Amino acid sequence: MIRSATPADAEFLARANERMALETEHRVLLPATIRAGVARVLADPQLGRYYVAECDGQPVGCLMITYEWSDWRNGLFWWVQSVFVEPEYRGRGIYRSLYQHVKQTAAAEGGCCGFRLYVEKDNLRAQQTYQRLGMSATDYLLFEENLGEV
Repeated sequence: MIRSATPADAEFLARANERMALETEHRVLLPATIRAGVARVLADPQLGRYYVAECDGQPVGCLMITYEWSDWRNGLFWWVQSVFVEPEYRGRGIYRSLYQHVKQTAAAEGGCCGFRLYVEKDNLRAQQTYQRLGMSATDYLLFEENLGEV
């Protein structure tokens, strides 16, 4: 079952983010910062929204959507972020279910012109999953400048 996250999911979401960052980027997130960040999204839907996948009533996966306005398309790109599936549930279609739910939600709400995400260049398994679901690599490179702790 896929559902919208609630404040009761905050600890699961924070731990999922911590585990994902360590697994994919070898980064240790600051616990207070990630918990505040998760709480802020849960409290302010303009920032984004989390979805949770459950099996037998237990959360086993999640993702977050944030938004980017495209003046070229007069619509919002929905960015898929903070993807995590418990290791023992990988390969069972959990992410597929989350992504399909997001696509159905976007279609029902309207105004979404597409979906984007970024993935570590060495995370080939995730890239293959995204390609199987209809996504493709773009011609863009991602640049950033951090102004705080990461």
